[in-house]
Amino acid sequence: MGPMLRERGVMTSYFPYFESRSSSFDGISSVGAAMLARHIGVDEAGRGPSIGPLVVSALNIPERDRSILRDLGVDDSKNLTKKNRNRLCKEILSYTESLDWTIGLVICDARRIDEWMDDGNLNSLEVLLFSEAIGDAAEPDGNLDIFLDACDVDEERFGRNVSKTLGDGWLDCKIYSEHKMDSRDEVVAAASIIAKVTRDSAMEELSQELNIDLGSGYPSDPKTKEALEILCEEEVLADCIRREWANVKRAWSRNHDRPIQTRANERNGVFQSSLDEWEL
Repeated sequence: MGPMLRERGVMTSYFPYFESRSSSFDGISSVGAAMLARHIGVDEAGRGPSIGPLVVSALNIPERDRSILRDLGVDDSKNLTKKNRNRLCKEILSYTESLDWTIGLVICDARRIDEWMDDGNLNSLEVLLFSEAIGDAAEPDGNLDIFLDACDVDEERFGRNVSKTLGDGWLDCKIYSEHKMDSRDEVVAAASIIAKVTRDSAMEELSQELNIDLGSGYPSDPKTKEALEILCEEEVLADCIRREWANVKRAWSRNHDRPIQTRANERNGVFQSSLDEWEL
């Protein structure tokens, strides 16, 4: 039996309860309520890369099980070695089989990111993805507290927008939204580990499919830079490359005399062979 993953449908948008807090997250509920209370931690991996997916993970556990995560030694995934991330991820996943833990996992590929960026931005996309992951991990419940590692520069705005997107069914849930929550809250830290390991695995699979080492996918990674230059020599750009990223457009322009193919044109079968074809 694999980890417990739950799916959700699209929900209408209203404004559930929202809070921003800076104090400790231990002891939020009374002893009696803690027996029923559940906590969801949500974090992402892959916001900045020009190659590969953006992954959002939501971990839903009983509040009383926070001590298990502390004993495991979970931390912000960025502070852990790859070996320790993989080890901790396996241990967290094992508890979804033996305890009442569930995971919501959303893997947003480069195509979906590019299509969203036609009219939106990364902040609004992550609001949607966080909401989807939460809905995958739980049903709305008044005993549910949700902890977000805020992606917006305005942490309270990010929390309000996630609340709005979740819908009116989540009115009784409390949402706590803060920057760097993954370094202060163990449930969010655990979610960050799941998201990071999932994205790393996806990047390894993409490297195998394309028969080239893509590296981390981040623009500053030398392996990614080298791979991107090679891939941009092709007439058709690999689907895992984010067309809207500036470094991708620069690499493409060094190898072609026409603009980079948009996702809309790909869907419509339109192929611009050169800049001259667009002159009136």
